[in-house]
Amino acid sequence: MDKLSIMEQLCFSTTRIETKDANGNGYSGTGFFFSYKHNESKIVPLIVTNKHVVRGMTTGMFKLTKADANGKPIHKDHFQIQIDKFEQSWLFHPDNNVDLCVLPVANILNIAQAHGVSLFYRSFDETIIPNKEQLNTLDAVEEILMIGYPNGLWDSVNNMPIVRKGITATDIKFDYDGRKEFLIDAACFPGSSGSPVLICNIGGYRDKQGNLNWGNSRIFLLGILYAGPQLTVTGDIKVVTIPNMQQKALAVSHIPNNLGYIIKAERIMDFVPIITQKFNL
Repeated sequence: MDKLSIMEQLCFSTTRIETKDANGNGYSGTGFFFSYKHNESKIVPLIVTNKHVVRGMTTGMFKLTKADANGKPIHKDHFQIQIDKFEQSWLFHPDNNVDLCVLPVANILNIAQAHGVSLFYRSFDETIIPNKEQLNTLDAVEEILMIGYPNGLWDSVNNMPIVRKGITATDIKFDYDGRKEFLIDAACFPGSSGSPVLICNIGGYRDKQGNLNWGNSRIFLLGILYAGPQLTVTGDIKVVTIPNMQQKALAVSHIPNNLGYIIKAERIMDFVPIITQKFNL
């Protein structure tokens, strides 16, 4: 196989999270890999998703693609990981209004290694979270990609996610309604919660002044999907966290309006003090 393109590698940045509650009911969500680099010698690998994906879940399972002796993915060969006491395994954002949590996965990777298994995945890190200067280069409307598992759909044979395309629906330079969030215009379905939202311009892009930057690429991790507004048949608009639409039938019919609420990626760095304390870094 030839060297993987950036887009191909992005498809290995997520994992489908399958969960069960105490009654045996099954759900699914999306997680993605993120590496917190404390220093040159200490890197903490994480999976990032929403609190509501794991709250009340007793077991969780996900599959990672195996790698061959040359470090290349074996698309049809997967390593399945099941975690009991699933909710208790996660670190939750200290702000109750921020629907984010992270799972340290070093032990999971060590288990795979103990079984003689090499895993293939790609991880985001702080370097692709746009800083203030980079945010100021972005226009009010930008094309975005969202990678995940809408309605639990995926290519189960090849362990591949579903990639959606859309645009920013509010200017990411501003905090929507005073929260570190923004909106996207893209179809958001149950199972998509926890999906990373990115700008991914490969080989060229147009900046907000209209200049063409041919031969240059830019990749930014903008944020994480957690909810979407729903229009009821009575005309009310409610913001519903994505899996809740999957977990229970609502008494009043809800119609998606293809908008998604996104937590800004900078919020991931709020976990640094928690991780530092937990691992005595």
